[in-house]
Amino acid sequence: MTVMNIIGWIVFGLVVGAIARFLLPGRQSMGWIATMILGVIGSFAGGTIGSLLFGDGGSGIQPGSWISSILGALLVLFLYAKFAQKA
Repeated sequence: MTVMNIIGWIVFGLVVGAIARFLLPGRQSMGWIATMILGVIGSFAGGTIGSLLFGDGGSGIQPGSWISSILGALLVLFLYAKFAQKA
């Protein structure tokens, strides 16, 4: 893993996390670092669920990758909001 790969994951996570926060109604009080972590975790969750359901879609940037990453981030954000609300 190179430095450029890590920077790419950070930027991708920030964008995906921001899109998920925009799409989920309500206020989420988290900073940009938490948003980035949300996006990275959501990308892994969405990618894992997508590959389990549909098989490996190949590599590279594809619309399905973005969609599954955003859906995964929405799921993680929803779960985070539910658990943070109870605490």
